Amino acid sequence: MENETAVALAPRTTDELLAAYQRVRQRTLDLAAPLSEEDACVQSMPEASPTKWHLAHTTWFFEQFLLGRDADYAPVNADWHFLFNSYYQSVGPMHARPHRGLLTRPSLAQVREYRAVVDSRMADLIAQREDDDTRARVTLGLHHEQQHQELILTDIKHLLARNPLEPAYRDIAPAPVPAAVPMTFIEGAAGIHEIGHDGHGFAFDCETPRHRTLLQPHAIANRPVTNGEFRDFIADGGYETSTLWLSDGWDTVCAQGWKHPLYWADDLQSAFTLGGRRELDPRAPVTHISYYEADAFARWAGMRLPTEAEWECLAAPQPVRGNLADSGALQPRPAVPGDGPLQLWGDVWEWTGSPYLSYPGYRPLPGALGEYNGKFMCGQFVLRGGSVATPADHIRASYRNFFAPPDRWQFTGLRLARDL
Repeated sequence: MENETAVALAPRTTDELLAAYQRVRQRTLDLAAPLSEEDACVQSMPEASPTKWHLAHTTWFFEQFLLGRDADYAPVNADWHFLFNSYYQSVGPMHARPHRGLLTRPSLAQVREYRAVVDSRMADLIAQREDDDTRARVTLGLHHEQQHQELILTDIKHLLARNPLEPAYRDIAPAPVPAAVPMTFIEGAAGIHEIGHDGHGFAFDCETPRHRTLLQPHAIANRPVTNGEFRDFIADGGYETSTLWLSDGWDTVCAQGWKHPLYWADDLQSAFTLGGRRELDPRAPVTHISYYEADAFARWAGMRLPTEAEWECLAAPQPVRGNLADSGALQPRPAVPGDGPLQLWGDVWEWTGSPYLSYPGYRPLPGALGEYNGKFMCGQFVLRGGSVATPADHIRASYRNFFAPPDRWQFTGLRLARDL
């Protein structure tokens, strides 16, 4: 997909919807295929979930929000509703998130059978119900599953990194070796501009409504910050200089003993990847850094993080093309020389300086699905652009990812900005 332009997943006909459903569901199984039953059951930290749980929860979503709308529907196993609900308080209680790794039963085989049964029932439902609400709910479910496909990769990476043997998820091909790309700055749009989803194709509710915003004169870097540049920050005492950090960030550095990005070796020469431990490529984008680390680096560089509006206005004219999940690389790669902004799509999610808040006039989806995004609009920051784990037809310029400032197990990086 690196040399193609992706189109957002938004099936229009019944046949397209069924084909998309089958493709996305199979992709999830393909991601789980390299894992043993033991791999799929274990949870490495409260913020991550076992692969088996991801396989079941994404299935529960279709059973709960589509099949379950029929008053006569008989669930595959009513007891599993409690196990595989995530955070939808309005549809019932759920098993505590930090304890998902204790669910040795149902077995992985039973979860796979659960998926097969629900998939068969969903195929019948898609064929029989062609109304707009059903199509919209199925499409939402597919994008929800694509989010969990990304989590399967980042969660299993965190788990395998905890193993002293540092086993690989699968082999990763060596990255190409293009010429180094110097960092330059592109003058961004200034004045009043519109951001948010334009109404064409699928979007999550938090991307709406489209609205006007005022941008001050600014410039944004042509590419993300690299491992080599972040190593310079470390060598200059970046993790030892309190004045570079937000107060909460400095407290976290001290409490957690951070000295470098997650998965880096202490000698700063290698990092754990989904392909096992590999030599650190100084030209590739730095990844697995928190908002605190991104902000501190920008402060050290005498710059700042872009706002999400600045990022979106830069990205909106650019086709979705890059090192996304479809490339199979599973690791950020160096920028390829070119004109204009590089690596906006894929490689690393880019932290912005914008808190995750509602847009003017925002309204969540009605009913239980309204719990999907809106209730998390507190204490988190927006990331843009997707990563090596993001499906290409899942991302778009208006897409708003969000994580808490200390989080760094996702493929997160940064791009610099400055005022003009």
